[in-house]
Amino acid sequence: MSAAPVLVEVERSGFVESRHRGSAVGLAADGTVAVTAGTPDEPIFPRSANKPMQAVAMVRNGLPLDGELLAIAAGSHSGEDFHVEGAERILASVGLSAADLRCPAQWPLDQEVALAVARTGEDRSRLRMNCSGKHAAMLATCVAAGWSTADYLDPGHPLQVASREAVEELAGEKVAATGVDGCGAPLFAISATGVARAFRALVTAVPGTPERRVADAMRAHPAWTSGTRREERRLMDAVPGLLVKCGAEGVDAFAHRDGRAGVIKIDDGAMRARTPVTVALIRALGVEAADEAVLTELATVPLYGGEARVGEIRVAPDAF
Repeated sequence: MSAAPVLVEVERSGFVESRHRGSAVGLAADGTVAVTAGTPDEPIFPRSANKPMQAVAMVRNGLPLDGELLAIAAGSHSGEDFHVEGAERILASVGLSAADLRCPAQWPLDQEVALAVARTGEDRSRLRMNCSGKHAAMLATCVAAGWSTADYLDPGHPLQVASREAVEELAGEKVAATGVDGCGAPLFAISATGVARAFRALVTAVPGTPERRVADAMRAHPAWTSGTRREERRLMDAVPGLLVKCGAEGVDAFAHRDGRAGVIKIDDGAMRARTPVTVALIRALGVEAADEAVLTELATVPLYGGEARVGEIRVAPDAF
């Protein structure tokens, strides 16, 4: 196999000290492939970019959520207090509690929140874990559908079978492999192109359908799908109609309301390389921002030497 192209350069003091390779795909409004780099048709683990598709499966099977609670069900939250309260509300609505969650106990993703939590003497918790909204919604779906809750993470559980079927339907391809995500839930491998097709299907679906309900909830409440200070929230605020969801190991997926969509996967899993490529792909597809200054800021990540800015992480000149 040939090496994937360099998508991102890390420049310090005029010297390129590191490079990140990867793949990317961009779909035009009509769903045809408009931009490619690397091998976007090879299977990847989308990680948390699977969550909107999993949320569609939950809504199809009776999950009675909308608004911010549906957004957190499809998101990877930062562990802020309102995220914890949201997950608790979902659980309480079906008579369950944090004790029923099977995601691991973790510190909040947001470092400022994690420090504040630690100062209070609070330990890691399942509710602070970034996937607690999804897990709470999975449990709520099981209650609504009359399924068992103790084994809801088993790949053979009706919930997970429905999730796999939804992923395959929305992506337009079969799942290539099933793994275990960081939260313990089944993880479905599909291609980056398949992920882009799935995200496009969410935003172009008829209003009121499970697909569109998930997309609309996420776009209306971006702080609930990510966090107050997260890049995904800033992108959705800056570009009206944009749906964005990140995944671990250098994955980003997005779709615009008119059907343009894109996915990137950084080969070495570097999260620092993710957003600059996403911004470049959004621009390559011609998606317009209401606040172009935000995109310009997110297009590079500053590097410092002492207290002075001495370089940046940026998209390689010939990435696309």
